[in-house]
Amino acid sequence: MERLTIRLAVRDWDYFTPLALGDIKPEGFDLKIDRVGTLVNDIATSPDYDAGEVSFSRYAQGRAKGDHSLLGLPHFLMRGFRQRCIITTTASPLTSPAQLKGKRIGVTGWQDSGNTWTRTVLREAGVEIDDAYWFAGRLTADHPIVDRLAGFGRPGRIEPAPEERPLIELLKAGELDAVFTPFMPEGFFLAGSGLRQLQTDFYQAELDYFNRVGYVPGIHILAMKPALAEQHPWLPQALSDLITRSYHVWMQKREKYADTTPWLLDDLRRTAQELPANWNENGFTVNKKMITDFANELYQQGLTKTLLTPELLFPVAGKGE
Repeated sequence: MERLTIRLAVRDWDYFTPLALGDIKPEGFDLKIDRVGTLVNDIATSPDYDAGEVSFSRYAQGRAKGDHSLLGLPHFLMRGFRQRCIITTTASPLTSPAQLKGKRIGVTGWQDSGNTWTRTVLREAGVEIDDAYWFAGRLTADHPIVDRLAGFGRPGRIEPAPEERPLIELLKAGELDAVFTPFMPEGFFLAGSGLRQLQTDFYQAELDYFNRVGYVPGIHILAMKPALAEQHPWLPQALSDLITRSYHVWMQKREKYADTTPWLLDDLRRTAQELPANWNENGFTVNKKMITDFANELYQQGLTKTLLTPELLFPVAGKGE
């Protein structure tokens, strides 16, 4: 009998290293990992992949429209605080999300999970979508010109970047007051970049946020083709557990091999001391509040027309826990 092989498409996350090198091996199936620079557009119809990393937001939007072509798992391959993702110029007087009321803000993609969470930071500070002016576009000239509004544009409120000019160019020219970006532009951390995070102590702002909400926001999830899960009901949990094992092995080694940057050890220390041990734990129950909050934000921000429940988003996991 031919052994089951799962073809997985994920970003180049370092915690996949033990799996990629064979330090950890799956039981009952083989795993072929493909590293992708950008997420596969539609794993459900892809002839190349059985499972992969998908946008939490886009998956949820599909479920809200009755699209069940993908089975999402409450395994968050990417999490991240968003306070650090609001940037401005070093000359800007702005230092808090509340000060962005009435301002011009650039976003790299309106429906993106990360930018949805970043708008949540503003909403918490009293700045609703209609309290600012939004421009969607490419971060730098090196990024492609693509549709970044996905049908959510509103003339006079949410528009494409003028003449498709890069957001960083507009920011430095004073035509934007801030930019939402998941990844910092090249050279951002250099002393002469002219750029900085909006909140000068974003670390403390993020810790305060965690203490209020109790989680690190989930950005990307693990998903697979439903037919595969129906044929092998044990497979979704087995794949999730396998990736979790790889993550734990990698993090244990990272504490020993922390010399890749001078202060990585201190970051590991702070994470261990200031966040609970299960901050990155996967599964339905432990993430239910975060899933609920995200579904509510999608609805409040107009990305979904129905208010989804965690059970509707993750039907298999919701029944199992």
